[in-house]
Amino acid sequence: MEEITLGNITVTRVREYFGSVDMTPETFFPESPKEVWDDGASWLTPHFLDAGTRHVHSAIQTWLLRSEGRTILVDTGVGNHKDRPYAPVWNRRETEFLASLARAGVTPEDVDLVVNTHLHVDHVGWNTYLHDRQWVPTFPNATYLMPKADFAFWNPENGHTPRLGRGNQNVFEDSVAPVHRAGQTLLWEDSHRIDAGLRLDAAPGHTPGSSVLTLTSGTDRAVFVGDLLHSPVQILEPDTNSCFCEDPAEARATRRKVLGWAADHHALVVPAHFGGHGAVEVTRAGDTFAVQGWAPFAPYTERV
Repeated sequence: MEEITLGNITVTRVREYFGSVDMTPETFFPESPKEVWDDGASWLTPHFLDAGTRHVHSAIQTWLLRSEGRTILVDTGVGNHKDRPYAPVWNRRETEFLASLARAGVTPEDVDLVVNTHLHVDHVGWNTYLHDRQWVPTFPNATYLMPKADFAFWNPENGHTPRLGRGNQNVFEDSVAPVHRAGQTLLWEDSHRIDAGLRLDAAPGHTPGSSVLTLTSGTDRAVFVGDLLHSPVQILEPDTNSCFCEDPAEARATRRKVLGWAADHHALVVPAHFGGHGAVEVTRAGDTFAVQGWAPFAPYTERV
């Protein structure tokens, strides 16, 4: 498994999926200039773009943190056997995610905290697994940290109409509600201190409750940004949203704010879905940003 150490905290990348999401840049990022993708094809391919199909490449992965004696998972991917009729790439998948977690030295019982940066289909899937035809928490000893705003927004009882349409159908019912019924959720607002080196902060726009996890340990800094970034193109063009952002103006402002903080504090930016080296250092470039360097994680070499 891939692992780096930041101060006193270790960070391990646990893979679930890498490959096409069956969307071209024009569909996934409708606001992005075509020339950015054309000019950047040499470095976007193959980790972020397929040269032949022009489909965007994406990774589904969980960030495993070990901090102050606790085992923490940041986002839990898509999950197995989940009925996703309006998200066909993620429908009824069967992956070896738990085996990958085991290779990193972690069993479900070892997990102390689960951080869901937001409650989209590809961030909460392994919150639960199918046991005797019931969805039950995968991590029986864990507290699941969920943004209260997203919990309310995605609860079908509240009748919200999301920009994602029906793409999140069944997600609350099979991956969020069972954990809440089990008494394992902590619904937080504004900010939440996990320990001396880890803090959650609201970062709305992509969803009402989207959040970032900031790591500060020794001289090292990192920020786990969830879906603030789906592609490094959004570093060069920070006003470019994905088609899934619920509040486009707020998403742009949040992205600029977090990238600015990362550039000014020499912090590693750790998105949920970057293939390649998984995480990136950024620098200011006038009114936008640029890639300064990549994390030392080994890039994915094949699709799953």
